[in-house]
Amino acid sequence: MKILVSGSRGLVGSSLVPFLQSKGHEVIRLVRGEQPRAGEILWHPAKRQLDSSQLEGFDAVVHLAGDNIASGRWTVAKKAAIRESRINGTKFLCETLASLKKPPEVIVSGSAIGYYGDRGNETLTESSTSGTGFLAEVCREWESAAAPARDAGIRVAYLRTGVVLSRKGGALAKMLPPFKLGMGGRLGAGTQYMSWVTLDDLCGIILHIISHREIQGPVNAVAPHAVTNQEFTVAFGHAINRPTIVPAPALAVHLLLGEMADELLLSGQLVKPEKLLKTGYDFQHPAVEQALRHAVSAS
Repeated sequence: MKILVSGSRGLVGSSLVPFLQSKGHEVIRLVRGEQPRAGEILWHPAKRQLDSSQLEGFDAVVHLAGDNIASGRWTVAKKAAIRESRINGTKFLCETLASLKKPPEVIVSGSAIGYYGDRGNETLTESSTSGTGFLAEVCREWESAAAPARDAGIRVAYLRTGVVLSRKGGALAKMLPPFKLGMGGRLGAGTQYMSWVTLDDLCGIILHIISHREIQGPVNAVAPHAVTNQEFTVAFGHAINRPTIVPAPALAVHLLLGEMADELLLSGQLVKPEKLLKTGYDFQHPAVEQALRHAVSAS
């Protein structure tokens, strides 16, 4: 297939592109910049600049672009950047795809399990309602922004991603140094559920969605077995052979990171990948300790 990928320089995209190429697919990157290199198409979503003729004839689009939600405290400006980079960019891209003479068959558009909000020990599937909070609001608007593509008859899947396990970036990369020093521990009470997925599985999930025409709408991109933060902490310690006896009190985490900590670290969702399991996706890393061992050892 011929596949267009936005956000190709991020944690997921930088692994997804070579993964798709290794399966024999032609991948073109949709990037921001001034001078495109081979295999790239330029766009400027904030300025609504994109040569639509270059998008004709793709089989699939994977849209992952968006401001990093975990790169710092959520100031007013940061929250605006998170919202605008996802919603405005998605709407502009989907409007452009909808206008094509030969649009793609499918678009896999980024979202997150933040859609569900803080839900305690409630089991959440793709049919569960949205929750409350900043991330839930952003995810609802983010998914709604893909409506122009869906209305034009393009199959749209919303990739509700959990915590991505990779030493290359994201939460695990930030946790690894203190945990290796024996300074790791649970966050807050440790009872909040973490729904996670390895980077390898996330790449496989994206290709699975593209390849299965029956999959559309929200897709929970998480491993089948969510764990509490305490269980995750113990498994991480086992994976790197370090003690995990230094808990981080909820108040300290909140004072350090503010609202971002409240929604990303101290809240939780027990999410099940119902659509993936029903359509036969075979997880490479279904158990958290084995997944963590793989993630910290992967190059």
